[in-house]
Amino acid sequence: MANTGKDINIAKHLLEQGSLVAIPTETVYGLAANALDVSAVSRIFEVKKRPYFDPLIVHIPNIDTAKRYAEFLPAAAIQLAKKFWPGPLTLVVKKDRIIPDLVTSGLDTVGLRCPDHPLTSTLLHRLNFPLAAPSANPFGYVSPTRASHVQEQLGNEIPYILDGGSCEVGIESTIVGFENDLPVILRVGGLSHEMIESVVGKTAVMTHSTSNPLAPGQLKSHYAPRVKVIIGNLEEMLQRYNVHHSGVLTFSRDFKSPYQYILSPSGSLQQAAQNLFSALREFDKMPIDVILAELVPDHGLGKAINDRLRRAAADGD
Repeated sequence: MANTGKDINIAKHLLEQGSLVAIPTETVYGLAANALDVSAVSRIFEVKKRPYFDPLIVHIPNIDTAKRYAEFLPAAAIQLAKKFWPGPLTLVVKKDRIIPDLVTSGLDTVGLRCPDHPLTSTLLHRLNFPLAAPSANPFGYVSPTRASHVQEQLGNEIPYILDGGSCEVGIESTIVGFENDLPVILRVGGLSHEMIESVVGKTAVMTHSTSNPLAPGQLKSHYAPRVKVIIGNLEEMLQRYNVHHSGVLTFSRDFKSPYQYILSPSGSLQQAAQNLFSALREFDKMPIDVILAELVPDHGLGKAINDRLRRAAADGD
């Protein structure tokens, strides 16, 4: 099992030696390695069983560092970074040659992010290299929002988990790319579409591709628990399925089901986002055959929650 603690020096030493370390962010826990070390990055793909065509996000301490690893930063990227970094925003920009092709899956762009977590921020400032860090879970499974989640799934594969407590946002970062220097949302996430548009104006959305994604988290089938997820009208589905063998995932309503998770009894989208991945994990521990789920209100963070639910329910290709 991995050692778990809050010692930044241990994490720093291991990363400098080419090892993998799980790190906390405000969104989810990441599986980190030196982004400039091809051997270390390759280990990320091996441990996660992640396909090599799915690019990784590179974590950096600040916007000034971004200029070292990007060939060019569009004006809109600089505007967004100044407004929302550190925070749940990844910017996909033309990469500098120093970033290995393995990190970007051969693409000429790289996703850069400045995470908003005190432990990881301090760690990044102390390192002389950026960190490639996808979510710290087996590929396609539910993302981890606590150190214990990482331990359950990858504890036998990595030496250390930097424990930063529960993730405040709970779903992955929003990814914004640029076409002719104009912003395009490639993945909805912890920063709402509306907030992005408040800075750069009307923004297109291109959220998934079934193969050869342009950014992390674009695969149609993703974020899935081991039990099948079905989305629909809960009242109707509960009439069709055996309630004693079904998990029920609701936004705020109480269906008095024996295997139920209410994302936010108060109807808060922020709380629902924080609880989503933990809820899907809890269902995997229950004696159920299926998870019956309803979508949440489709605005603000609700768009990102519904995106994750739809991908969890997808059969894949």
